[in-house]
Amino acid sequence: MNIRKKITFTYIALSTFSALLLCIVVLFLFKANNQYYFLKRLEDRAKIVASIHFQKDPEKIKYYSELKKNGLEELIEEQEFVLKVNSESSFEYNTNLNLPNEFYSTILKTGKDWFEQDNKYYLGQIFEENGQKYIVIVAARDKKGSTTTVFIIKIMLFGGMCFVILAYFLGRILAKRVINPVARITREVNRISASNLHNRLPEVKNSDELSDLTATFNDMLDRLETSFEIQTNFINNASHELKTPITTIIAESEIMLLKERDPKEYIESLENIYNQASRLGSLTESLLKLTQTGYDGKKQVLDITRIDELLMTVKSDLDKIFPDNKVSIKLNFAPTDSNLLLIPCNRPLLELAINNIITNGVKYSDNNEVFVSLTANEESIKIAINDIGIGIPPEDIPHLYEPFFRGKIAAKYIGYGLGLPLAMKIIRMHGGELQVQSEQNKGTMVTIIFKKCNIKNSNVNS
Repeated sequence: MNIRKKITFTYIALSTFSALLLCIVVLFLFKANNQYYFLKRLEDRAKIVASIHFQKDPEKIKYYSELKKNGLEELIEEQEFVLKVNSESSFEYNTNLNLPNEFYSTILKTGKDWFEQDNKYYLGQIFEENGQKYIVIVAARDKKGSTTTVFIIKIMLFGGMCFVILAYFLGRILAKRVINPVARITREVNRISASNLHNRLPEVKNSDELSDLTATFNDMLDRLETSFEIQTNFINNASHELKTPITTIIAESEIMLLKERDPKEYIESLENIYNQASRLGSLTESLLKLTQTGYDGKKQVLDITRIDELLMTVKSDLDKIFPDNKVSIKLNFAPTDSNLLLIPCNRPLLELAINNIITNGVKYSDNNEVFVSLTANEESIKIAINDIGIGIPPEDIPHLYEPFFRGKIAAKYIGYGLGLPLAMKIIRMHGGELQVQSEQNKGTMVTIIFKKCNIKNSNVNS
């Protein structure tokens, strides 16, 4: 069953239930009203019966009889009984009355009561004349009340059926009005594919929920379009970067195999092949590490590490690769409480990320000074990396995290454009933030911030 039918039948069910509940309440109140006024009529009859019984004057008796006969509406199966009360708990019993003892007891105690038996009402009331008490009982059937009740029930049944039919059509109109905007969104979504991700859903007005849905979907399309563009750019650049060393190796090998050559030529060719193979190996390793971080930047955290020790390890590795580097690690602002320096992380990956950023500082500052400072408190851990190198042009900053992207100024330096994107994904994987501030020809400051509230919990006991 589709949503439109569900809305229609739900509306019918709720409307029918509400109408049925209303009919029951109306019927109950109608019957209570009929009963109230019928008992009032029986009270009036009881007063007249008492007056006739007490009168000794024949003319007055005749007057009250005529009033009862012609002045009041006739009752169905009317019966009248006058019972003399002997004491507080006894009276003269009439064998024609087959009523429960509780009825008489209540009358003697309260002075009035009524009782219904087989749709016939009995009303009893005490009257007193010259110190003598009498129980006057008037009985009759409320045929008019029963007739009007049946009539009201028929009206309600007929009206109920008409209401259900009307509710069906109203429900369809309601379902159409509710579903049409969703159906329109569905049609627009079906038109969007990988070839036209630039299309967006039109904004929906006067509907907060649908506006939120449309805005959320359009935001998702923005992310997908960006991801597709980055993926396309990644594939194009990766295929080009991988193809170049492979083509060079194959061409060099084919040339050397065409004829026998001098050992010197073989050595030169092997050196060229070795250089291209090393480049291919480095590129492949970088691509694998980039893939290792996952598309969404999530990876299981394994270790609990002191961030200052990790920085010193990175510095030790840099010293082996760049023996004459001028990287300075400043820990004078680090807290004395070692617990504030602990961070749950995948240590090899986090080392790689920080190493890539510092290496970029060394490379793009032509091995000038690079300052690394560490600060930490109960809220966050912050690593700031400053260099005085070539800087980054403003137009290149939005593309820094795109794999294989290299600015015009950076193109003269050896690299593949994978270091910073890889570092960003690793840091994001650990719940951190990577901020880059740069001014062309003046230097770059990269800040890594790990907020304690965002740091993932480790699966290793500390």
